[in-house]
Amino acid sequence: MESVVLNINGRDRKIQVEKNWTLLYVLREVLDLTGTKCGCGTNDCGACRVIIDGEARNSCCVQARRLEGCKIETIEGIAKGGKLHPIQQAFIDAGAVQCGFCTPGMIMSAKALLDACPDPTEEQIREALSHNLCRCTGYVKIVEAVQLAAERMREEQEGGSAS
Repeated sequence: MESVVLNINGRDRKIQVEKNWTLLYVLREVLDLTGTKCGCGTNDCGACRVIIDGEARNSCCVQARRLEGCKIETIEGIAKGGKLHPIQQAFIDAGAVQCGFCTPGMIMSAKALLDACPDPTEEQIREALSHNLCRCTGYVKIVEAVQLAAERMREEQEGGSAS
């Protein structure tokens, strides 16, 4: 076991990890942050996507011990003060949540995109979500949800900067 400090959702967490433990394992089994899902364990489906230093990455293939000093965001950390993040709300409002298994990873991919590019094209949205598999839908409502979230976030930003 090795001691590491991981910054998860803005909070430093000192934990003991085994050499081969993935971030996904640590999130779910050690820290009980179960919003991040285990879909494949082979870096293919995106159900385990989190944001590491601003980049959406699959947590199933990243060793936790290598992330000391990184800023890690999970689905549990994006709602503030009991209020859903605009992306989460847009997924609900656009009907983009089907079985829900892929939704946390989709939302984290969308958040990384919108943090970097507040006004993405449909092509950019589809590219950002191309690492996430959904077995329930054809992605139309998911893309619409990201577009809706982007619009709402821009309006919120413009409204906040006007005051």
